Amino acid sequence: MTRKSINAAVSAFALAAMGFGPAHAADPGATGDTIRIAMLEWTGAQITSQVVGRVLEKAGYKVEYVTAGNYPHFQGLADGEIAVSPEIWLNNVGDIYPKALEAGQIEDLGTLGLQTNEGWIYPKFMEELCPALPSWEALNDPDCVAQLATPDTLPNGRFLDYPSDWGSRAATIIADNNLPLTAVPSGSEGAMLAELRAAEAAKTPLVMMFWAPHFILAEVEVGWIEMPPCVDQSNEHCIMPPDVNKVVWSGFAEKWPAAHEVLKSFRLSTEDQQQMMLAIEQGQSLEAVADGWIAANEAAWRPWVDAALQ
Repeated sequence: MTRKSINAAVSAFALAAMGFGPAHAADPGATGDTIRIAMLEWTGAQITSQVVGRVLEKAGYKVEYVTAGNYPHFQGLADGEIAVSPEIWLNNVGDIYPKALEAGQIEDLGTLGLQTNEGWIYPKFMEELCPALPSWEALNDPDCVAQLATPDTLPNGRFLDYPSDWGSRAATIIADNNLPLTAVPSGSEGAMLAELRAAEAAKTPLVMMFWAPHFILAEVEVGWIEMPPCVDQSNEHCIMPPDVNKVVWSGFAEKWPAAHEVLKSFRLSTEDQQQMMLAIEQGQSLEAVADGWIAANEAAWRPWVDAALQ
């Protein structure tokens, strides 16, 4: 058994011990009807959907993957056109989700298990140059700030922010705490990744806004800055790790009872998702990495299936 398989088995048993597994077997329900799974825009969600689909197939169900946009797909869930959306970032659900949830048109099945993060990162080597890292107070150290400065930001250090059209709280938080930094928007996600790789290769200091899970974090070792205090708890002045949950159409449990139990138990770790994202970035297909996870992690998914059906 590989180290990953051992870890998966330990995780599966731990989840069962904490009461995350189904308490008893359920009727399979309408196994002749296809369960339609949302395929959203980002790679992580697509991986989760493909892995969920394969687990449901192991339980005897037919599945179909439906390409959908993040905000509008909640209407598809409310209408029953989409049966399950297994990776919902609750900090980015738009207007339809809360209304559909309140109306009882969709059901939230709880956490996916991802340990998310959002905040400020730096290449790990910077801890040698700015010994106060990961404390945010390092960004008040004149020596550290000088190493981050560029001709365009002097005397401030340069802070690489999200692209302008993404929105960001970084500049606000910098101002709230009077940090000697200037937030400079990136051109794109690809540009952010290129800068991080270049900084790691050349040992050039860099502090930037980022999020997890992301495949680059399986490639480049980074540290996360312990964020400065929030002047208030609003989204404009504070960055908090978002919850990621699983959501189904409200009629799902009645139509596919055992599948409903499987989905409630389903978990995917951040480490596993990042490794699969990295494999796709390196040229493997989405389907191949999902198949690989199923093959390597039977100790994790088999108890979910067996407990739901037996």
